[in-house]
Amino acid sequence: MSLTNKIDFALIFTVKNANPNGDPLNGNRPRTDYDGFGEITDVCLKRKIRDRLQEAGESIFVQSDEKKSDGMPSLRSRAESDEFGVGKDTFNSKKTSVDTAAKICCEKWLDVRAFGQVFAYKGSGSDGVSIPVRGPVTIQSAFSLEPVSISSTQITKSVSGEGDGKKKSSDTMGMKHRVDNATYVAFGAMTPQLAEKTGFSDDDADKLKAVLPRLFEGDASSARPEGSMAVSHLIWWQHNSKSGQYSSAKVHQTLRSHIEHGESLDTSALNDALLSALEGLEPQVIEGF
Repeated sequence: MSLTNKIDFALIFTVKNANPNGDPLNGNRPRTDYDGFGEITDVCLKRKIRDRLQEAGESIFVQSDEKKSDGMPSLRSRAESDEFGVGKDTFNSKKTSVDTAAKICCEKWLDVRAFGQVFAYKGSGSDGVSIPVRGPVTIQSAFSLEPVSISSTQITKSVSGEGDGKKKSSDTMGMKHRVDNATYVAFGAMTPQLAEKTGFSDDDADKLKAVLPRLFEGDASSARPEGSMAVSHLIWWQHNSKSGQYSSAKVHQTLRSHIEHGESLDTSALNDALLSALEGLEPQVIEGF
């Protein structure tokens, strides 16, 4: 059974001395908008959600290279592998309709039925296929509550990376950047009407709800040391119908207004402010892991 009721959610998290999402077109500096507010893209957040779901034992289609669990060299090889109960015939338009192929993929991979996916593969003759899957779960980019302060540190590499080690190589200069201290907020929603097409269910929504409070656990790197990023709160609004009691914009605005007024973001303050903000819609405030 697909998702029963509409769900809105918000994720509040902190960054301290870390680079949450570097921009490769800007020397890998932390992303900011034109007003200096920190930004973390929706693609980056979905990558972390996929990783946490994969670690929890879920079947994930778009796996990162360092966390591959099946040894497949590409998305196409994973999609066409008989090992996963899909097979090449699924992506042969002569043998399988687009709707049937999309259904098979959604049944197999949680991230496909949640976020959607485009399966576009070239083929000989008329064997090429393009299968679009529109997912019911949407996540916005996260933005900091205030303009961020970015510190940059010059680093050097002074060891021989090649050769016999007898001759020391020249030092290589580089830069590391970090956000000193900031709080970010990201909003998202789950739409039952689209969930009907992918098979995204209430159980699937609960799986996302379970991993979001621990989004940055096991995600450490040189740019993001363990403990430098942490979820503060997950706000979970579950409506009483498929269409929802209020629009997502109005629901999200209740938290935005609380933030804009400079109110506290601790659990009790969030509960007091949001419980009475929209009549008949009471959010669940979940503390981070």
